[in-house]
Amino acid sequence: MQSNPASSVAAPPVHAHVSGLAHHFDDLEQQHETQSLGMWAFLVSEVMFFGGMFLCYIVYRNLYPEAFHHASEMLDWKLGGVNTAVLICSSLTVVLAIHGAQLGKKRMQVVCLLLTIALGLAFLGIKAFEYSEKFEHHLAPGPSFDVAHFGAEGAHARIFFSLYFAMTGFHALHMIVGIGVMLWLLRRAARGDFTPQSHAALEISGLYWHFVDIVWIFLFPMLYLLGSHA
Repeated sequence: MQSNPASSVAAPPVHAHVSGLAHHFDDLEQQHETQSLGMWAFLVSEVMFFGGMFLCYIVYRNLYPEAFHHASEMLDWKLGGVNTAVLICSSLTVVLAIHGAQLGKKRMQVVCLLLTIALGLAFLGIKAFEYSEKFEHHLAPGPSFDVAHFGAEGAHARIFFSLYFAMTGFHALHMIVGIGVMLWLLRRAARGDFTPQSHAALEISGLYWHFVDIVWIFLFPMLYLLGSHA
């Protein structure tokens, strides 16, 4: 008796039809948990990265408090405050984009991601303006740094600005990466990839964006709110 050729063909995996599910996962829940774990592990490494700079700042601030207070007065706390509000709003728009995916509203996702990108660019624009001012007034670390402006504390003030540029510069680099991720998510949202059942990429990328925002919330008082600003 001849066997039916169709019956010898292996049946496709039961989850092959699930949208957004990679072939090496059993279901969307397992995939989401694995991706979340990977992101949390990455964020822990980022905490250690920024933690080293925070520790360095704390040590030098305790060694040279007067110089750090004087140097902090050269920062525009109003611009820092505006940037803080901008990032808080951007975290809200990320949350709303995720909520739009949970509701299956593509337009809401697209609009909120566009707002997130716009707010991120606004943050970088304000930071670029601040940087240009520091270079104009010779407050950028290097041979042209205006040590004389701070008197006997000039060398110690240069340490403050070295930390300022290092910490805010690496934060800005993380913002640029985050904006790139948001552009990728925007493209996917526009073509309808995110559904109530499958939107893990939005949630996981949102974790990264929130982390970058939280880092700034620590940087703002540490750098801007010293001396007469306190």
